[in-house]
Amino acid sequence: MTTLESLAATIETRKTADPESSWTAKLLAKGPEKCAEKFGEEAVEAIIEAVKGDNARLTSEAADVLYHLLVMLAARDVALADVFSELERREGTSGITEKAQRGT
Repeated sequence: MTTLESLAATIETRKTADPESSWTAKLLAKGPEKCAEKFGEEAVEAIIEAVKGDNARLTSEAADVLYHLLVMLAARDVALADVFSELERREGTSGITEKAQRGT
């Protein structure tokens, strides 16, 4: 099991935890919209650090982005395995081709 998979499994267990005992449980209890908002905030912070060129801060913010992405996925009952499957489906396909197939 990878670190990401282990974190996703831990987040899954927090769905039923007491929100007073866990930051993740507290975030999940606020609903998917709040989880999405937190993900967006962390993504913006990562962008800022990328632009600044501070690799240590970018690394820290990137970890926050991954954590909040997993929380957002859990809030909507999207399994990390499903995301991995989608990435595997796209493997070997040009990004230009893949976007054209989606019509975006």
